[in-house]
Amino acid sequence: MPSMENDTSRSRTTDPVDVRIARLEDTGIGVLRYGLVFLLVVIGTAKYFAFEAQAIEPLVAHSPFLSWMLGAFGLQGTSGIIGTLEVATGLAIASRRLSPALSAGGSIAAVVTFLTTLSFLFSTPGAFSLKHPAGAFLMKDVVLLGASIATAAEALRASRARASRSAAPVGALSATRAMS
Repeated sequence: MPSMENDTSRSRTTDPVDVRIARLEDTGIGVLRYGLVFLLVVIGTAKYFAFEAQAIEPLVAHSPFLSWMLGAFGLQGTSGIIGTLEVATGLAIASRRLSPALSAGGSIAAVVTFLTTLSFLFSTPGAFSLKHPAGAFLMKDVVLLGASIATAAEALRASRARASRSAAPVGALSATRAMS
């Protein structure tokens, strides 16, 4: 039974319960993938606006990984660069049906993104406080990190399956030609 996402390398089964479980899993991965895409594109696009640049300033200013960007590009420039990376990451993840390898790369970029944003919890003073506006906002990134890992694994599996399928006919064709 072909999966909703195509190219997954599960063993084929006719057991109706296994088929339903596979469909449920495929649906869940699809919701994770395109939910990530939606959030990355929307949040990334918001970075082009001053209100979002101002909102991320205290997070970026205290980050050991990103604070240098403020001096190099200014607040709006830094926000725009981050937004561009987020939108590009989302679009790469969305390419799953066309290019599982590119989608896997996008999911891995999202893993890096969410590890970076989770680091703000440790670098931004007071971020763990319930009164800090960024604390709860950043906590959702734990779930998004998990979704990124799951979609990366699925897309890598699909990429390998697609590569092995495309390699098989070439080898079979070569063997056929050698025999003639």
